[in-house]
Amino acid sequence: MDILQSIYSAIVHFLGHQPGEPLLFFSGAFWLLFILFLAGYAMIYKKNRWMLPYVVLFNLFFYYKTNGVLVLLLVATAVMGWWIALQMKQTADQRKRKILMLVAVSINIGVLGYFKYAGFFADSFNTLLGTNFAFGKIFLPVGISFYTFQSISYIVDVYKKRMEASTAFLPYLFYLTFFPLILSGPIVRAPHFFPQLKERPAPINRMLYLGLWLIILGLLKKVMLADYLAQFNNLALDTPTQYSGFEVLMGAMGYSMQIYLDFSGYSDIAIGLGALLGFDLGENFRFPYRATNLTDFWRRWHISLSTWLRDYIYIPLGGNRKGKNRQYLNNMVTMLIGGLWHGASWMFVCWGALHGAGLVLHKMSLPWLNRLPNTWVVKLMTWMVFYLFVLVTWVFFRCTSMEICGEVFTRMFTQVDWAYLPVFVTVRLGWSIAFVAAFLGSVAISPRWYARMQEWFIAAPWWVKLVLFTVVIQTVVQLQTSNVQPFLYYQF
Repeated sequence: MDILQSIYSAIVHFLGHQPGEPLLFFSGAFWLLFILFLAGYAMIYKKNRWMLPYVVLFNLFFYYKTNGVLVLLLVATAVMGWWIALQMKQTADQRKRKILMLVAVSINIGVLGYFKYAGFFADSFNTLLGTNFAFGKIFLPVGISFYTFQSISYIVDVYKKRMEASTAFLPYLFYLTFFPLILSGPIVRAPHFFPQLKERPAPINRMLYLGLWLIILGLLKKVMLADYLAQFNNLALDTPTQYSGFEVLMGAMGYSMQIYLDFSGYSDIAIGLGALLGFDLGENFRFPYRATNLTDFWRRWHISLSTWLRDYIYIPLGGNRKGKNRQYLNNMVTMLIGGLWHGASWMFVCWGALHGAGLVLHKMSLPWLNRLPNTWVVKLMTWMVFYLFVLVTWVFFRCTSMEICGEVFTRMFTQVDWAYLPVFVTVRLGWSIAFVAAFLGSVAISPRWYARMQEWFIAAPWWVKLVLFTVVIQTVVQLQTSNVQPFLYYQF
């Protein structure tokens, strides 16, 4: 009887919401659940009548495991967006359509603003005026920034007649809650996603194998490199006064690799899971540290967010259609919003402002830059300037206060002794190897090499794929108990 009670308790614990224990992509619990889910999905893949509710239920359960009762907020957001889009579809009155669109967008922004920014603005208001106004403790739902942006883009796309509103609620709920995307993106547009719901061709082997490859690559980026780098990075950047200038510099450089590997790793896994289910979720990172200027960086980094900001903020503000000065202002406003989207902190606002200023400076310098010779020396110099700028701005992104940020910069720029390099490598050999591997993989190795490795994996015998996948999953599960941390972008 005790055994049955223990089994029952374990099942209830597994199925219930455990605060602080999200269902992470690298956990054994997720992979057990996903394999069971995939077995059922394979049998009803082409039968939308069964497939849609089956996946939606799994989506909602996956979200519930992380956010508990706040899954109802996600459902309410879906109901509101679907219903208002349907009303826009059923009226030809352009004024009414615009009012409906503005109402839906305002509700989305209002809900996001309350849960994510109410405390931040209250604290800022209190600091400025010396008051003590407070909202109380507000739990931030994981993923709210991502599904809010998808909801807004759907409403605007229906208003702009880029797509037809979904008459049925279930396909829209499927789109807004799709579990590979719900917690940390990528932000997938409805005009790209909905046609894939209507046409359900049998998944081809190439797509399945590509999905496995991306999952393996993402797990290696996250667990083998990003989390290993994070152990020292966190020490150096949380308490910079306890470390030498050289160590703090290494921590900052390590963080630039960590955040790329962490988030691109998540994106690889999410896109890979989508591919296993027969969905093309696009591309979210395109070797951003191989860029040689900030404009190109934002065409490669978090592509789904950067294109969202471009299409739904920058272009509606006027883009580059109203003169240079207005273009520069639009760049600044867009990047300020992008910075604030990442978190309720003035540090993120500073990060966004610096990137906005960097984009403006790059555009102002183009007439001069375009006259430079296209040689490897020039490319190297421009890359070094670009990387230094990104490295400095990541410090604002990572630090929790201006005081800590100032300590980091003081040590980075005034107290670095390169004679400490051999000692550092000796003492932190594992970190040094991981950093060099991350740097080479992110900057030095050609994308063509990755493409060849991907094609090799797709063409390899099935047993090779199975062995590689099993080894990676087993390694990740074993490492999870001690070193693996939640994905950085869960907080956004």
